[in-house]
Amino acid sequence: MRRIGTIACVVWLEMLRKKDVYVLLVLLAVVLMALLSVDVFGLGGIAGYVKDLGLLFTWLFGWILSVTISARELPTEEKQGTVYSLLAKPVARLELVLGKWLGAWSIACAATFCFYALIAGVVGLRGEHFAGGVLLQGYLLHAVALGMVAAISLALSTRMNADAAMTFAFALTGAAFVVVPRVPDLLVRVEGMRATALLGLYAFLPHFELFDMRQRLVYENSAAPWGPVCLVLCYGLYMTVVFLLLAWLGYVRKKFSRGAMS
Repeated sequence: MRRIGTIACVVWLEMLRKKDVYVLLVLLAVVLMALLSVDVFGLGGIAGYVKDLGLLFTWLFGWILSVTISARELPTEEKQGTVYSLLAKPVARLELVLGKWLGAWSIACAATFCFYALIAGVVGLRGEHFAGGVLLQGYLLHAVALGMVAAISLALSTRMNADAAMTFAFALTGAAFVVVPRVPDLLVRVEGMRATALLGLYAFLPHFELFDMRQRLVYENSAAPWGPVCLVLCYGLYMTVVFLLLAWLGYVRKKFSRGAMS
């Protein structure tokens, strides 16, 4: 566990060295300007618009951060040749995979926490507030969803370079966000092989829609029963473990060539 934590800390330090923290600040500024610009359209007194827009940005930016950070970690180590010193310490490949995932996931969660805090502050300036219970549920579910995204991106990066892994991760998770919730409606319009393909997507891809509490946060502002929430959290943890296992299986027997990395 100590080596996993150390690798995660290195991911944080690398983010600071690459000035990714400034990207987070820019994203926060973009969200703030978007929320404050609602006044321009005469909607400043309607806190629901502020919540809706802010939460949309939060999901979008959290998704982007989770994919970009987790998909580049292993390919960067291989390209620079530092993977040799890591594995010679000795660090097991499973520890390397888990450490990279933990670092990327914790960064995305920390940034997402800042986004939620910003939204709550701006909503407070509008004279409204989030109920503590529903805000906690929304953040926990969002954090677990980011864990799945990071695990998927990391799994893809074990067999691809950083750019390809990011592209496929954005496509795969984007399809899961957009297409999977619509599959039940699409099934009544198609049949045969297309229906089978849709059912395959519905079974294989993660159901991110289960983790999205934006509607409740915006329109109901009341906590959901904890029983179903815990079931969704368990599902998210299960899917995260599955994709981390795939990442480890994809990395455990990978052959490294110094010539190919140079």
